[in-house]
Amino acid sequence: MSVDKEDHVVGGLKISVYKPSITTASVAVLFLLHGRHGSAAQVDGIARALAEKTSSSTHNRRTILIVTLEHRNHGSRLIDARANNSWTETEDNSRHALDMYAIQTGTARDVSFLIDFLPSYLFPHDESKIDSWGVVGISLGGHSTWIILSQEPRVQVGIPIIGCPDYIELIKHRAKASNIPFTAPYIPSSLLKLIEVSDPASRNHGSLDGSNPFLGKKILILSGEKDTLVPWAASKKFVEGLEVGPDGEKKVILQKGVGHKCTDEMVEQTATFIQAKL
Repeated sequence: MSVDKEDHVVGGLKISVYKPSITTASVAVLFLLHGRHGSAAQVDGIARALAEKTSSSTHNRRTILIVTLEHRNHGSRLIDARANNSWTETEDNSRHALDMYAIQTGTARDVSFLIDFLPSYLFPHDESKIDSWGVVGISLGGHSTWIILSQEPRVQVGIPIIGCPDYIELIKHRAKASNIPFTAPYIPSSLLKLIEVSDPASRNHGSLDGSNPFLGKKILILSGEKDTLVPWAASKKFVEGLEVGPDGEKKVILQKGVGHKCTDEMVEQTATFIQAKL
């Protein structure tokens, strides 16, 4: 089935929408978030693959649209390239911990903004209704996916790929590997206080009552066994303790022999999960 790509500007935010030629009355939207140093253009192939794979087996039940956008300070939104760097790149960034958290949090807010407005932009005559929302993110986009799952109740399906739900654990690992002290100015106490109240790991994710924002959500977690940039060790405790309740689903795939990479197998697993859950 052919896939059309449409570009839109929603309140000043550029997005691309990948959709099959047939649109049903019931529509699901899946946001696809790229990685650090990346852009929406760099995930064009993945977006098309997901649109093609999911449209081939929807049986006109629900059309799935893939929406790409760029993280803040990336692609067409780039303002300061150095702010996207880590502590150890050629042009090192002393504010790496702060900048990375600000970007992934900002992108999560952008997704909520788009959920508010996309129905009106995409279907101005109310010809279809968006009744399901999901997010898949790669690396930095995976971090944002976890934040979205913890903060946005309208998103019920999430697929973090080589991402981490526990920012403190991740940045502790990265600071140690980079020989950076886990203190100010690299890690300001004000940043830690923010993370401690806003990060997914700060939520009551192990509870089976209403205080757990993950209850009922369908989550596929894809990581590489040999990932040293976003190591599984930083996510393991959170993921093992995560409760999604009887109406939710938690599936974990740790791909053997794979480092910090979104593989073809991960894309296949993503498409299969989307078909079943979105």
